[in-house]
Amino acid sequence: MSKSSKPTNDWDKLWQEYSKVLEKWKEVFETFQNTTLEMQKKYNEVIGIAANESSKDTMKQFGENWQKAMSKSGVDIFKQFSDNWEKAMNEYTSNAFKQFGESWQKAMSQSGMESFKSYGEMMSKFAETWKNMWPK
Repeated sequence: MSKSSKPTNDWDKLWQEYSKVLEKWKEVFETFQNTTLEMQKKYNEVIGIAANESSKDTMKQFGENWQKAMSKSGVDIFKQFSDNWEKAMNEYTSNAFKQFGESWQKAMSQSGMESFKSYGEMMSKFAETWKNMWPK
């Protein structure tokens, strides 16, 4: 019977290690989700102020610069981004820009890990473009 107790102990140890890693993953995932929500709220604040305080031409230039920044970084999956931005520009209301943000946020959250990476890159390029267009 000593033969079977060794594999059981190994199995138990492996299960405990797996369970610990799974808990770490859950914590990281929850942190990622919460941070994404915080970032989206800040985006909504920024884009709301920009849409209210900037001209249509400035917002158009901002969208073009943001798209160029993403293209240069290799984020090519955002054809829909361009179409949705154009729609927001045509309506040119804070609500239209909010809906734009919600639509690409939803699209990004429905894909896989590549989408998480792309979302981070997209928001990074948003920050770069914002800083370049409206420096302090």
